[in-house]
Amino acid sequence: MFVREALRSAPMVDDVPGLRLLQVGDGWDLVRTPADIGLLVLAHLRATGTPIGPVLYDRPNERLYYAIRAGTVDSWDDLPVRHLSSNSWLVAPGVELMDDWFGGWCELPNDDTLTDADALRAALQHPYVDAHQKAPCGACLQGNDTFRRIQGRPLHTRTTGRGHL
Repeated sequence: MFVREALRSAPMVDDVPGLRLLQVGDGWDLVRTPADIGLLVLAHLRATGTPIGPVLYDRPNERLYYAIRAGTVDSWDDLPVRHLSSNSWLVAPGVELMDDWFGGWCELPNDDTLTDADALRAALQHPYVDAHQKAPCGACLQGNDTFRRIQGRPLHTRTTGRGHL
């Protein structure tokens, strides 16, 4: 099932209008990144013209979630990410919800596009992104709106320099 279809059929979270509970692992998995790293990766993928699947920005937790095809990567242990698959759930806004408090969808294609796991891994290992991962937290552009617009697309984001995962 495609992510957009899953959003439409997912149950609503009772106490917060517009939020849905998505079950991960039915045709697609998620790779969770810290927002500061994930935004650099998103900029790299956009700049290289790589097809990008759904990408969710979780503002309260400062994370990005990339949708990839289920079962495409065995291990992400060497990278500052978390792979979410079967038996994982995600609270996500429906396509109608986008706000500055929660965040929202940076990418939500109208088709079955998913981010290629190998391209995502390569972007995470890009020298610029890799150097940022190794920088001390104080170098994470605290309070900077640098990533508010990447490649001319609004992200409704702001990096905070909090922990990396």
